[in-house]
Amino acid sequence: MILDDAYFMKQALIEASKAAERGEVPVGAVVVCKERIIARAHNLTETLNDVTAHAEMQAITAAANVLGGKYLNECTIYVTVEPCVMCAGAIAWAQMGKLVFGAEDEKRGYQKYASQSLHPKTIVVKGVLADHCAQLMKDFFITKRKK
Repeated sequence: MILDDAYFMKQALIEASKAAERGEVPVGAVVVCKERIIARAHNLTETLNDVTAHAEMQAITAAANVLGGKYLNECTIYVTVEPCVMCAGAIAWAQMGKLVFGAEDEKRGYQKYASQSLHPKTIVVKGVLADHCAQLMKDFFITKRKK
């Protein structure tokens, strides 16, 4: 088994599917350290009635707890959709070593509003399984509109 960006993004997509099943916007995230997933999360904003309960925020908190420290500079976060400004800020404060995301979010993504918000040393990889990530979002919102 090859543990590459596509493999870990597929794991984030599993989390995004869990969010969709709960009626949450289907965004999933995993944090990887030394080729091992140390945190998995998905959006919980509706479940927790908390606007800050984005997948990235949940994953960062879980990863910090696993490692026993707030800095995740040796970790990579995989997110199915481009982080918002809030999540990009949290990724920066955690000094995340690498950010990998699938679909871009042209309406609410950090690149539109705060492209310099990540830590300067954070490596960014865009577009991993982007079509699949975007389709999950599109399907979710089509279903929501029908209700």
